[in-house]
Amino acid sequence: MSLKNRIDQQVIEKIKALLESLEYGSIQITVHDSQITQIDKLEKHRLPLLRKTKPGR
Repeated sequence: MSLKNRIDQQVIEKIKALLESLEYGSIQITVHDSQITQIDKLEKHRLPLLRKTKPGR
């Protein structure tokens, strides 16, 4: 039996939801004994840079 057929549909839906909510970052899936044991989401938030101005300008 292939791994695809053994993955619980609930796990697949969780991974899809995490991917859809992610703009910048990564999803890490941890596997132990051929089973998904953990899903980590690392999200990055990009902030605009503010230009510094010198006094008197």
